[in-house]
Amino acid sequence: MNKKLQTHLRILLLIPLLVLQVSGVLAQQLGIKGKVTDETGVGLPGVAVVLKGTTTGTSTDANGDYSISVPASGGILVFSYISYQTQEVPVTNQTTLNVTLKTDTKALDEVVVIGYGTQRRADVTSSVATVKSDDFVKAPVVDAGQLLQGKVAGLTVVSSNGDPASGTAILLRGNTTLFGANSDPLVLIDGIPGNLKTVAPEDIASVDVLKDGSAAAIYGTRGTNGVIIITTKRASGDFDSSIEYSGSVSTQTIAKKLDMLTADDYRAQIAAGTRPSNMDLGGNTNWLDEITQTPISNVHNLTFRGGNRKTNYLANANYRALNGVFKKSDNKTFTGRVDINHNMLDDKLHLNLGFLNTHNKFTTTGDGFSFNGYTYRQSLIFNPTTPIRNAEGQYYEQPGNFNYENPLGRLFESDGENTSQNNRLSAVLTYNPIQSLTLKALGSYTRFNEERGYAETKNHISTVRDGRNGFASVGSSQNIDRLLELTSEYATTLGSHRVSILGGYTYQEMDTRNQWMQNWNFPTDMFGYSSIGLGTARALGITPIYSGRFKTNLISFIGRVSYSFKDKYLLLANLRHEAASTLAGTNKPWGTFPAISAGWRITNEPFMESQNLFDELKLRAGYGVTGSNPRDLFLGQATLSYGDSYYSNGQWIQTLGPARNPNPYLRWEEKHESNFGLDYSMLGGRISGTFDYYYRRISGLLYDFPVPSPPNLVGFTRANVGKMDNKGFEALVNLVPVQKADFNWTTTLLFSTNENKLVNFQNELYKTSSNYITAGGTGEPIQTFTHLINAGDNIGDFYGFKVIDVSESGEWIYEDKDGNAVPYDDFSHSFEDKKVLGNGIPKYHAGWNNNFRYKNFDLGITMRGSFGFQILNFQRMYYENPSIQAYNRLKSAYEPVFGKAVLSNDMPLEFNSYYVEDGDFWKVDNITLGYTFKNLNAKYLQSARIYVSSLNTFVITNYKGIDPEVSWLGLSPGIDNRDKYPTTRTFTVGVNISL
Repeated sequence: MNKKLQTHLRILLLIPLLVLQVSGVLAQQLGIKGKVTDETGVGLPGVAVVLKGTTTGTSTDANGDYSISVPASGGILVFSYISYQTQEVPVTNQTTLNVTLKTDTKALDEVVVIGYGTQRRADVTSSVATVKSDDFVKAPVVDAGQLLQGKVAGLTVVSSNGDPASGTAILLRGNTTLFGANSDPLVLIDGIPGNLKTVAPEDIASVDVLKDGSAAAIYGTRGTNGVIIITTKRASGDFDSSIEYSGSVSTQTIAKKLDMLTADDYRAQIAAGTRPSNMDLGGNTNWLDEITQTPISNVHNLTFRGGNRKTNYLANANYRALNGVFKKSDNKTFTGRVDINHNMLDDKLHLNLGFLNTHNKFTTTGDGFSFNGYTYRQSLIFNPTTPIRNAEGQYYEQPGNFNYENPLGRLFESDGENTSQNNRLSAVLTYNPIQSLTLKALGSYTRFNEERGYAETKNHISTVRDGRNGFASVGSSQNIDRLLELTSEYATTLGSHRVSILGGYTYQEMDTRNQWMQNWNFPTDMFGYSSIGLGTARALGITPIYSGRFKTNLISFIGRVSYSFKDKYLLLANLRHEAASTLAGTNKPWGTFPAISAGWRITNEPFMESQNLFDELKLRAGYGVTGSNPRDLFLGQATLSYGDSYYSNGQWIQTLGPARNPNPYLRWEEKHESNFGLDYSMLGGRISGTFDYYYRRISGLLYDFPVPSPPNLVGFTRANVGKMDNKGFEALVNLVPVQKADFNWTTTLLFSTNENKLVNFQNELYKTSSNYITAGGTGEPIQTFTHLINAGDNIGDFYGFKVIDVSESGEWIYEDKDGNAVPYDDFSHSFEDKKVLGNGIPKYHAGWNNNFRYKNFDLGITMRGSFGFQILNFQRMYYENPSIQAYNRLKSAYEPVFGKAVLSNDMPLEFNSYYVEDGDFWKVDNITLGYTFKNLNAKYLQSARIYVSSLNTFVITNYKGIDPEVSWLGLSPGIDNRDKYPTTRTFTVGVNISL
């Protein structure tokens, strides 16, 4: 018998044994079939059906039917579906198992933080957005604002530079004042005023954004730009002690580098005769590379929880060591927070104590700067053939060139540091004498102290340029914020009626002190800024010195009524009556800020009972008034101020003269806002979201108007005259395209618009010589404004000369005021020939966030974009310069303009339309891939997750600059400043552990 036949016989003999084994396995399995329906009997598609404790699972089909095999010994099947209560059903020996899922009202019962309290999501009648920690941007962000990028429709969060000591700029529904620096929303951390850096991002549980006037009016003047309410992780209830740790390590690269000429390019131009031979200084230096580094940053966060229902606590410690891509660019912060709760008097009295301390330190490379962007400018324009040091070993300098300094000399012949401490103590006492009545007292004391010092050595360029022979500067500031809030709330239910009434009193006092001084001409560099008195310039009386103190307060009475009838018809009314010390001496230091909003839950009507499309459908409408009080002191009164000194009869006399005209009619700027919204949830929560339309009218805008003197004391008076409009549309759509046992995909789409218009800014009494306002600036050496705001036109218009062509010799051809083409030599360059060149505020913002889960893996992708706006590209405007030979240039300076001719060397630097570009972009902002370890059998390890992420991953745009995400705040939006710290791309590896 041959070997092949033997093999076949063996296989035939094994077949019965295999059949018996397979039959035994099949006999051990039980096939289960069934249907999953809702409470009305309609089949639910996509319900996850999982055998508990295993990865075995399936999902229902379009009719709600499913089938699954389970062990014959039994088990438990888990049925889960979005917006429905998860149900666990034991399996015995049945083969058919039908399940009815009940609606989960958690989404509607979810608590939303509003002014001075909370509200059920179902009862909210204003425009309020909530972002939970699970939906935050997953990366080592610079502050809490960056957690919200692309997460809230109508909220613009801009990270326009990569400085680790900087923060985000936030704008909610457009600009609201002519003094554009005052458009920041009110930030509350657990009900106490702060900023986006007050707490560590890893310590935040959720963020609620009060967007419209009816929601923010209860905060009066503080809420006029919207309210961001940050809720930290809190201790509560009775639980086992636990420890949570999260940590990450990151590195960064510059997102995009400018393509400047190299040393080889210089020498090629010299050889071609287009550059003087004396510009080859013998070196080969990439100055940008010389000032950059490969940074390593790390973040560590520890959270301790413990206690019981009577007394519990949470303690958080957070350390952030962030390093930037530039040398001597860093930011180190330690934050410690303790939250303690104690219940007394049979749980009628509740005490919460909070302690917060933040210590921050960062290196400075300029007087008052973190990283001085001027150093970055020098790394771009410095001759790449220049050696780093001269023959004497000092940094190579050419002080004869205007604003031309060795970037390494600027960095390493200077030394500086900023340190600050922020301490906050808070206590909240809550008393419930009866079930329906809540009395609450909140008190907080916040103290911020900062000290700074900066010094330049005798070898710094300032010695040659300014004759300083060593320079030092020191300064300190202190801000104290005291807050007291007393509120009383009564809530009751009478049949179909639910009523809540709140009243209260608040007092906030702010006390600010700051001081600084400079000195130079030091005998030695040994002590830097530590012995500023050694400089002799102070003794000559030629150095500046300053100290000041500002103290303000707000006093407020608040009231709110909330009403619901049959859980269908909703009403909320607010009122705040408030006085500001900055309006002392005026006729109306008090302002009254009312608001009312209503809602109709259409799905609770009888005629909606038979429909199965909508789970929730609610119409909202609201109107609210908020105000802005002047920031400066005593604006309503005539004031005097000290001026220059003069020498008389052997002594110096300090002059004293009028500084401000009295204006008793000065009052609040007021914002009147209407909001109309729709909240919806469909198909069992597979589709949900909101739509909002808003219209704002800001009246009584403050502006400084010229007045005759005499009879006035001085030539300007600040008065409430102007009006500004904002209107826009916001949309949020949440989708669950896939929901299965092993795979889940949720996605969120956002879209918003905003139109910001100056209606007018003067009247018959207060006028200017023209009907427009200029804003922005190009800096040296061009020195002109960049924006013009005409009454009746939009905020943000670029205004300058329009070029339409270039001559064969490389000279500009302009379009004049009459639309004629005019050569450079014949063009008047007058104000009348300037035109609107674009607008720096995007017309549209969009976002698309996706979260995928496959078994233990999770993937999150955050994307966002802005469209319909222009950017003034400072880099091209200055570094494509045709006339300043000493400065390095962009390689694009040698490309034909309009495809015709290279710009002539005779053309001076100029702001014109050629450097205003479309800024549309779509940015893949954050990608995070994680893996969660489940069913851990470790004694002390409850769960663990590891992840990798990227931040500012890549951008799709035609913009030629570094990054089209520029600042859109104030009256001069859309400027891509040449000195800004370039944006960076961040790569992170992190871990989360629960013990």
